[in-house]
Amino acid sequence: MFGLTALELARIQFGFTVSFHIIFPAITIGLASYLAVLEAMWLLRKDETYRELYFFWSKVFAVNFAMGVVSGLVMAYQFGTNWSYFSSFAGGVTGPLLAYEVLTAFFLEAGFLGVMLFGWNKVGPGLHFFATVMVAVGTLISATWILASNSWMQTPQGFEIIDGRVVPVDWLKVIFNPSFPYRLVHMTLAAYLATALFVAASGAWHLMKGHRTPAIRTMFSMALWMLLFTAPLQILAGDQHGLNTLEHQPAKIAAMEGHWERTPGEAVPLILFGWPDMAAETTRWAVEVPHLGSLILTHSWDGQIPALKDFPPEDRPNSTVIFWTFRIMVGLGMLMLALGALGLLQRLRGKLYDSVLLQRFALVMGPSGLIAILAGWITTEMGRQPYVVYGVMRTADAVSNHSALALSTTLVLFIVMYFFVFGIGVTYMLKLVGKGPGHGGPAEPERTDPAANTGRNQRPARPLSAAPGAVLSTGHGE
Repeated sequence: MFGLTALELARIQFGFTVSFHIIFPAITIGLASYLAVLEAMWLLRKDETYRELYFFWSKVFAVNFAMGVVSGLVMAYQFGTNWSYFSSFAGGVTGPLLAYEVLTAFFLEAGFLGVMLFGWNKVGPGLHFFATVMVAVGTLISATWILASNSWMQTPQGFEIIDGRVVPVDWLKVIFNPSFPYRLVHMTLAAYLATALFVAASGAWHLMKGHRTPAIRTMFSMALWMLLFTAPLQILAGDQHGLNTLEHQPAKIAAMEGHWERTPGEAVPLILFGWPDMAAETTRWAVEVPHLGSLILTHSWDGQIPALKDFPPEDRPNSTVIFWTFRIMVGLGMLMLALGALGLLQRLRGKLYDSVLLQRFALVMGPSGLIAILAGWITTEMGRQPYVVYGVMRTADAVSNHSALALSTTLVLFIVMYFFVFGIGVTYMLKLVGKGPGHGGPAEPERTDPAANTGRNQRPARPLSAAPGAVLSTGHGE
């Protein structure tokens, strides 16, 4: 397939399936916490606006959660099918960590999810709120275990290699490896930002269509507050993560910066734009800012960092790719900060819901959080190459013995099926968002009399039953 080797096809296939999967847990993490906040606000203020928003976003959460589970199962199977040597070598660490995620997080989410979605008429408000909080906590615990496993692959410690296999000798060191805290904070904030941008874009869409209900205004305002406070925290977390990466994965930093060689005593410039040429070992057409690379990467005016030529060619990550994916992530982060600041400015001017510029900016930025997550993930994973376990196991030694033909065939099947299945799911979810709050949701808790739930005021009890008939034939659109 296009002259690619079996190793390259296996990497592309895993990258494709993970790229689809990662967007759903990110939204799940953010929406779960958002729902917990909405229900808490309703319980405290007794304002029906918050409950209306809860009903609305719980439907989106349910669809997104389902797609995340399905896409995650496919990804998990690939460890055994395409990366069997990795599973055999490192399964003593990665296997238990993934099992802990299922036992502690997924079971917690699944156990309380039914109460959260269907329990308004079955349990009291306190217990229902507890269920919502437990689902939110479950998503965060899930992220903790997954990132512990991935971080161990990036900065492995707490193990020995016995008879050609990894054997954990200190689980605390395995879990709390050097990069784990930074990755956990960075990914959690990224999920919150992506969700806030999604909610803000939904609010902007409805405001631009002239829908100015209290629910629309509230969710737009809440999303912009979240952006304003979270974007600066993410920039700070990213800076600390970069310092950690410089210490433990210097080749990755050199590739991200397109930094090929260092001269003793000279500061490192920041290359804003350019084209790293792996064959020529140079960054072509570089636009540089003197000293800024040293200032950002080492927090000193003349600090030095390792250069790509300090590493053998076979140990260098692909700078051409991650140079740009890193800049996409950072550039979008700056735009998120700008959106939050513009929202604050319009709020102070009393034009938060009237600024067409702000609404258009928020709408365009809707998918930017997910794009930034994908760009950051590509930077992280491709920056680890040529290792699957950094400094311990090379990716070429981890792949299963499949032919290029077999991997080409399955890759094409994955692409077709994923775009078909998840395309339908995403389209349905976006139609729910486009429908807006107040157009169907879980049954209201005080309506216990069946006679009170008839006619146009009826709200379907099943989150998925609010779909328009054109999307889901069993739906009950108004």
